[in-house]
Amino acid sequence: MDLAKLLFFLLSFFSTYVSSQLSTSFNTSVIPITKDPKASLYKITWSGSRRQPYYLIDLDAPFTWKDCTVHRPKKEVDCGVKDCQLPLPCYFSFCKEARSYVNPICPSLNTTAKYGCDFCVVTPANPISKSCKMSQLTTDFASFSGTNGRNPSTGLFYSLPFYFSCAPSSLRRSLPKDVGGVVSFSWSNLALPRQVAFGYVREKFALCLPSSSMGPGVTFIGDGPFYLLPFSNLDVRSFLSYTPMLRRTPKSLGYYVKINRIFIQGKQLSLPLLKSSPVKLSTVVTYTTLRSDIYKALVTSFAEATKKIPRVSPVQPFGLCFKASAIGSVQAGFRVPKIDLEMGSGKNWTISGDNSMKRIGNGAACLAFVDGGLGVEDAIVIGSFQMENNFLFMDLLKQRLGFSSSLLARGTSCSNFNFTEISE
Repeated sequence: MDLAKLLFFLLSFFSTYVSSQLSTSFNTSVIPITKDPKASLYKITWSGSRRQPYYLIDLDAPFTWKDCTVHRPKKEVDCGVKDCQLPLPCYFSFCKEARSYVNPICPSLNTTAKYGCDFCVVTPANPISKSCKMSQLTTDFASFSGTNGRNPSTGLFYSLPFYFSCAPSSLRRSLPKDVGGVVSFSWSNLALPRQVAFGYVREKFALCLPSSSMGPGVTFIGDGPFYLLPFSNLDVRSFLSYTPMLRRTPKSLGYYVKINRIFIQGKQLSLPLLKSSPVKLSTVVTYTTLRSDIYKALVTSFAEATKKIPRVSPVQPFGLCFKASAIGSVQAGFRVPKIDLEMGSGKNWTISGDNSMKRIGNGAACLAFVDGGLGVEDAIVIGSFQMENNFLFMDLLKQRLGFSSSLLARGTSCSNFNFTEISE
C-alpha cells in the first residue's frame, strides 16, 4: 500500500474511532496549565500514543512541534492507530496550511526538487531562542478530557488525529528542561484549538494563566460553561466584557486588540497615536512591553500618582521601583493606582496591583512594564504577567476577546478549577 493510500486509511479509521468516543453532551475540553517557576513560561500536556512532553503555549506559532523523528513504516501493520508518526505528502491540505506562513528567520522552503512530494517539509521555530530548523509535518494520536465546566469527566474522554511537526532536539535549547516542544494557540487551522474544534466543539478557547507553579491554571477549548471555585454556580462567561480581535495582516497569526485610551487613577495618558497601533497579546513575553514614548508616558503618570510611596533604585528591566513594605501585598491588595485600558469596544480592562507590581526581593517591588525602544514592530505587547489570573476567552467565530480583569478581585483565581475527575 503506498503512502497516500495508507494515510487515507488511517485518517478514515481515526474519524470513525473519534466519532465513537463522543457523547452528545460534549462541547468543551479542558487541559491544566503549568507555570514554569524559573522561566515564567506556561506549558500544557495531554495523553497520546506515547508519553507526551510538556508543550510551551505560543499564541503566534503556525503549528505545534515537538522533539521527535518521523519514520516511514515498512508495511501497513507497522503503523497502527496508537503508534503512528509518518511523513505527510506535500499536497496534503494541512501541509499547504503549514507552509503558507513564512517566518523570516527560517530557511527557504524551496525543497520539492530535492525531496519530491513524499514529504511535507516545514520550519518549526523556537519563540524564546528565535531559532528555526527544517523538519517534516506528521501526525499522531492525541487524547483529551471533556468537561461539564466544573470537572473533567471520565465519560467524556476522547481521541483524535493530531497534526504537528517533528523537530531536532537542538531546537529545544532555551526551553525549560521538561518542555519538549511548542503548542500553537494561534489563528492557524493547525493550532490546537482549531484541530480540536470539530463535531460538538466550537472554535473558541479560554486561557487562564496561573500566577504560581504551586497550582495549575486552565485552558478550555469550546463553548463552556466555565466554573471556578468557590463559585460552583457562577459561570465565568457571565461577567466577561468583550472587544473585537484583530489580525495585523491577513497572514498574521497572533491576536491583536485595539486600545483607545489608557487611564491611571482616572487621569488619561496623552497618547494621540494609540488608536492606530494594534495591541498584541503574548504568552512568551513576560512583561508588557511598550514603545518608548508610551512607556515614558505611563511611568511618568504612575510616578505622579504614587509620589507619596517611598522609592528604591530601579532594578532592570524595570524603570520605577518602590519600597515593597509600603505598597501592601497581593492577599491584602496592593495600595497602588489601577491602570485602566479602554478597549476598542469602550470597555475597560483594569490592571490592578497584582498584575502591575512585581516583587523582586531585597525589599523592592517594581512597576512590571518594560521599555521596548522606539523601533519595535508592535507599540504595545501585553505580556503574560499582566494576563495572570485574568480569564481570556477567544471566540474565533465572532472574532472577539472576552476578558475578566483580575479574578482575585472576585474572590477566585485561575488555579481554582476543580481537576478532580468525575463520571458522567
